Amino acid sequence: MGARGRARAAARIFRMKGFGSVCRLFLVLVGAALWAGGTAPAQAGVVARVDLSTQRMTVLVNGVPRYSWLVSTARRGYVTPTGTYRPQRLHRRYFSRKYYNSPMPYSVFFRGGYAIHGSYAVNQLGAPASHGCIRLHPSNAATLYGLIESHGPGDTLIQITR
Repeated sequence: MGARGRARAAARIFRMKGFGSVCRLFLVLVGAALWAGGTAPAQAGVVARVDLSTQRMTVLVNGVPRYSWLVSTARRGYVTPTGTYRPQRLHRRYFSRKYYNSPMPYSVFFRGGYAIHGSYAVNQLGAPASHGCIRLHPSNAATLYGLIESHGPGDTLIQITR
């Protein structure tokens, strides 16, 4: 239904008997939101924002910035995907089958084999160094993992930008 169709439907509802001013106000607000282009932006209790250009992750909890950590993302020849994701799988202890059984503590998989996880190569944090995953200091990975566990994967967003 186009904008005109939505306006006609709203006008029919306004003319109906028995609708109070509160109901009319609600309908006007819903109509305005639809007319303005759809739904509100996705929100979540935990938002992990990764900036590839600065190699930094900012974690917001209920909209308030709580943490800012150095990360390592894809080095030359590899890619860290950009976009907005929700956690798909969580593993407190995980070992990469693809890369020499490397330890990936507190893994949060967000797209296929891509994950945010702890890394013991802490001297590389702040610079691109991975095969595409987002590496964190193990204690920071544990903190993020705990936040996602407590809020739930459905209430968590992972946003990766250039």
